[in-house]
Amino acid sequence: MNLIIPENYKSVLDLKQTEKAIKIVKDFFEQSLASELRLRRVTAPLFVLKGTGINDDLNGTERPVGFPIKDMGEARAEVVHSLAKWKRMMLADYSIEMGYGLYTDMNAVRPDEELDNIHSLYVDQWDWERVVSKEQRNLDFLKHTVRGIYSAMKRTEYVVYENYPQIKPILPEEITFIHTEELLKQYPTLTPRERETKAAEQYGAIFVIGIGGKLANGEKHDGRAPDYDDWSTPTINGYKGINGDIVVWNPMFKSAFELSSMGIRVDKESLLNQLKTEGAENRKSLYFHKRLLDGELPLSIGGGIGQSRLCMFFLRKAHIGETQASIWPPKMMDDCKKNGILLM
Repeated sequence: MNLIIPENYKSVLDLKQTEKAIKIVKDFFEQSLASELRLRRVTAPLFVLKGTGINDDLNGTERPVGFPIKDMGEARAEVVHSLAKWKRMMLADYSIEMGYGLYTDMNAVRPDEELDNIHSLYVDQWDWERVVSKEQRNLDFLKHTVRGIYSAMKRTEYVVYENYPQIKPILPEEITFIHTEELLKQYPTLTPRERETKAAEQYGAIFVIGIGGKLANGEKHDGRAPDYDDWSTPTINGYKGINGDIVVWNPMFKSAFELSSMGIRVDKESLLNQLKTEGAENRKSLYFHKRLLDGELPLSIGGGIGQSRLCMFFLRKAHIGETQASIWPPKMMDDCKKNGILLM
């Protein structure tokens, strides 16, 4: 168990105020995001059929929660890890036009998470996906989209301040873009997490580009499945990857704090390349991958934005369990209670 107790922590808002504030944050940000990126809300599944390639396998090691379906000959279903691939299929099935997209409230269960202040068994996020053209599959368009999302975050932060003046805005005016290779060059002796913390402290808010492929030192900055984000396409500066994470500086923990993972999605060429690189070419015959390789799915950009994470940051909470209801180890619950961290 890795629990951080901020020194002299006391929640700015009590439980009732927190519940109200969570709704304010979620309602306002959701509408801002939809307006900024021109997204339509759709209903999403909690589980999908096993063996279709639709579920997100995250880093490739996490086990999905599964169960047999009595009325379907005991076929097995899996509770989603995220909807990274499902959303792209919906763009095609809903016939979403170029420049528009969709979003949904995604609820997932990740039993292999290491529980701490920011990781829970229960994951809630806004999953979104938008149709792009071939000409928009580049770093400039990725940055343009990131700035739109960051603008929605900034407006939400101000709405929180309007309702709760004791919570002062801390996000910088602009988000800074930095590639994982640049971080490696600047801090070669640090871990990827430590590199992000250094950059987040310096700039306040960063977008870390290029996550999933191996860096110059032969290691990955972080894992990313090979079949949704494009982390292998070279950019104009010679680096690879048109994906990344929105990371902010969290003064409570004095560390980097990830709010969103996103990227331009694989096309046929980058999918085949990344499947080969990761030794996962057997996936080509799965339902999702076959549809993509057969040209049935549009080119897209998409990502996920943590709902509880966003609330945690804007409401200055020390534990994600203060913004969502989940299950925690007894010792963690006791330690939190002793230190004024009231888990839901």
